[in-house]
Amino acid sequence: MTMNDSDVREILRRATDYLVAPAGLLGAVRRGGRRRVVRRRSVLAAVCAAVVALPVAGGLRLAGDGGAAPVAAPMFDEPTRGDLAADDGYLRQVREAWKRRLEQTGGTTRGEPHVVWAGTTPAGPAAYVADSTTRHTTVGFVEPTADGPRIGTLTVVDDTGTDGIEQAALFGPQRDVLLVLDFGQPVEFSADLRYLPDGKVERTFTPVAFRDGAAVMSVPPQRTKLTVALARTPVSRENMVHINNTELIQFPGGQDRPAPPLIRHTLPGAQQVWGTDPAAEQVSAPAEAIADYIDPVGVHTHNGSPRLWVYGATPDGRRLLVETIQYDDDPSRVIALLAGRDLPFEAVAGTTVDWSAPLPVQLRLPDDQGVLVAAEGSALSYRVAGGQWQDAGRNAALLPAAATDVRVTDAAGTTTTVPVDS
Repeated sequence: MTMNDSDVREILRRATDYLVAPAGLLGAVRRGGRRRVVRRRSVLAAVCAAVVALPVAGGLRLAGDGGAAPVAAPMFDEPTRGDLAADDGYLRQVREAWKRRLEQTGGTTRGEPHVVWAGTTPAGPAAYVADSTTRHTTVGFVEPTADGPRIGTLTVVDDTGTDGIEQAALFGPQRDVLLVLDFGQPVEFSADLRYLPDGKVERTFTPVAFRDGAAVMSVPPQRTKLTVALARTPVSRENMVHINNTELIQFPGGQDRPAPPLIRHTLPGAQQVWGTDPAAEQVSAPAEAIADYIDPVGVHTHNGSPRLWVYGATPDGRRLLVETIQYDDDPSRVIALLAGRDLPFEAVAGTTVDWSAPLPVQLRLPDDQGVLVAAEGSALSYRVAGGQWQDAGRNAALLPAAATDVRVTDAAGTTTTVPVDS
């Protein structure tokens, strides 16, 4: 049976319900198994951003020689590039460090590892190595340290293509030096991710200027999270350029991130338009519907804040879906989506969330369809222009568009009145 994009997204959502499954995931699944990476962990970071790449023209190409090991061309066929290409002392250190690392991982080298690129960076000398072993080709970056060259992630490539191969690396104590290899296609660079008032993401991209096989760039420190991003042109999730050893930044000390609470509420009347209980089905927003709210090429974790889904029905009979997206230590964002009968969901509103506030979520829907509010564990009521308080249930509610105040009574019995934003 052939799986389509919807099948794959649903499998991912059920397995990792608090993560965002972006478009292009099917290609990544089908391309899975084309490489093996010798590293401790990067699973969560990869799933959060669905690290995906397409084959690169002119990049790593494997060729068989009967029963002999595959070799990489042009990485093996071309001379070393970079301003340290003729520095025999440094190249010797790199090869020695490479062989030691292979021994530590139980690997063997078929001959002298080939230094594809060696050059000077503000963090110190760095390199990139491709090595043909008895069964596969291993590639990896060489990082400058006070103790000499250190090998980063080893990527084992065992068929044609460059899927999943890291093309860039961050160096220096502050991780503020970015090395990007020239794999033969234009690459765009973005320094940071910004959020618009409605929660949509925004990145600015500039072309990477390659010289002698690579580009060396100074970037903002990447100590606690990744703000930088790279992509081949045109910029898209499928054209994302992988950065080496990102798990060292996202999982310092190898520690897991706290799992976010997963909260789902189905409002009264929702099942009449949904035809089922969407909370029981664990329905999530289609990736294409929330594409403007998802970082197109970045890699992110989360800070353990709640992931909230609310399912309802609008007064005019449309399905309502509210979903939360949260990156790194950035504020959570809630996005409201509406769908008419037999029509796809469309994102119609978004805002940021303050989970410490008495009423964390307050989001006005367009076309006078109401105000979505949520405060987990609290009783909710509302009034219109100083009128009588009306019960709105617990945890989440869709209030009338004319509501002017919300009364929130938390589990401790504390009551707070919050004005409704106009």
